[in-house]
Amino acid sequence: MGGVSEKKIDYFNKLKQLLTENKSLFLVGVDNVSSQQLHEVRKNLRGRATVLMGKNTMVRRAFRTFINDIPELERLLPYIKGNIGFVFTSDDLKDIREEILSNRVAAPARAGAVAPMDVFVPAGNTGMEPGKTSFFQALGIPTKITRGTIEITSDVKVASTGDKVGPSEATLLNMLNISPFTYGLTVDAVYNEGQVFGAEILDITDEELTSQFVAAVRNIATVSLASSIPTLPAVSHWLINNYKNLLAVSIATDYTFEGSEAIKDRIANPEAYAAAAPAAAASASSGAAESAAPVEEEEESDGDMGMGLFD
Repeated sequence: MGGVSEKKIDYFNKLKQLLTENKSLFLVGVDNVSSQQLHEVRKNLRGRATVLMGKNTMVRRAFRTFINDIPELERLLPYIKGNIGFVFTSDDLKDIREEILSNRVAAPARAGAVAPMDVFVPAGNTGMEPGKTSFFQALGIPTKITRGTIEITSDVKVASTGDKVGPSEATLLNMLNISPFTYGLTVDAVYNEGQVFGAEILDITDEELTSQFVAAVRNIATVSLASSIPTLPAVSHWLINNYKNLLAVSIATDYTFEGSEAIKDRIANPEAYAAAAPAAAASASSGAAESAAPVEEEEESDGDMGMGLFD
């Protein structure tokens, strides 16, 4: 009994040390994961993250002990159920998640196993003798006999995501040497600096965050302008709109200020500005021609180099 207590104390101390030293952890599902896969994950994460397993009852008891020092751990208690483990890290969460999910192995279908994806039997020749046709017919799989063997005429779904695989379906898949499932660690939740969120949050890119932020600022400015409630995003719009109003008042009256002088002059003398536009275009084209002229002279002088006057 003393040895068991010492192991619990050592586990509690290690768990608290990992919680204190790392700012993040992944709650990972380990259903159908072999010890060899866990070993490979530990080896690949060495130096960047630490994998820790433990019984749920012991983990809950430890967390309740730590809550006085780390109150945020209470948010993790609802997630400690089923066959789970922990991956502690202070490294980049996206990189660690990719490493966690990368180690997967193919596995044959087993009767009673929950299908993690839709499973199809593809059309094609099975190589089986005609005597097994009744087995395919019982599963509703269309077949025909081709050159003395059974051929499946069209793709057939034999299991849907989330459904349990039946014994007949499992037998069929094994007969056809189809290993439809891959098993590995799954990320159930992420704990980062006191916050718990789903792993899908890590898929959000910087561009998406920027676009969402810009859209939110635009909405705030729109509501602010419509309701006349001052907000920082709307200040620039108010200044521009008020300046436009000042220009409109200046144009409609005899009042003139520095910013409206040029506009009122354009309105009063449109001919002068209309004549100035072609002149500016002409001067621009003449300037371009002058800049091109020396190039032609250089080409001519280059052609005369090496030639004497009486040659």
